[in-house]
Amino acid sequence: MEIGSLANAALSQVSGTSVPNDVSIAMLSKQLDLTQEMGAEMIKAMELSVNPGVGGNFDAYA
Repeated sequence: MEIGSLANAALSQVSGTSVPNDVSIAMLSKQLDLTQEMGAEMIKAMELSVNPGVGGNFDAYA
């Protein structure tokens, strides 16, 4: 038996779940958060690009 498999077996007995599964779930959660944030930024950028010249310049007379 390899040392790595013994360590994984010991950790899974202690914590009730395997460490690689916990790490995978945490990484998936972070990726989901990042994807949602990027989607919101994309929507904001698309809204601004509809009329890019509006509000850029104005003439004020006193």
